[in-house]
Amino acid sequence: MTEMKATTASKKIVELATFYIGDALCGMDILKIQEINKLMQMTKVPQAPEYVVGILNLRGQIVTIIDLGRKLGLGKTDISQDPRNIIVNSAGGHVGLLVRKISDVVSADMEKKESAPANMRGIQGDYFNGVYKTDTNLIGILNVDKVLSIED
Repeated sequence: MTEMKATTASKKIVELATFYIGDALCGMDILKIQEINKLMQMTKVPQAPEYVVGILNLRGQIVTIIDLGRKLGLGKTDISQDPRNIIVNSAGGHVGLLVRKISDVVSADMEKKESAPANMRGIQGDYFNGVYKTDTNLIGILNVDKVLSIED
């Protein structure tokens, strides 16, 4: 009987959907995203935190929209520049993350991921799982669970 050797690489490749928050290029596992859509008619939520832009009705589902720029301390997202909502599932239901613009999908080898610096372009590093270097960019890998947690 021939002994089989494991020849497959143990690489953990993740498809990162990348987007801009201000001038910072960030990414998240594409499997966490339900959909990406244009900014739609929203209803303001009285007494909500500053980073909650409002709520919207997405095919019968109520979705809370969070301005990711404000949440991460980078200032208000300019909605005149054709921003997008990244709809993700969270423990509390669907949440939309308002970003300045959507970029490419990047295949990232997570074994090459590096630790997030304590302060990435003014963003608190604990909102990130790490950074991934491409030939031309540095992508902050967003920790979606931390961003959506109630504690700040």
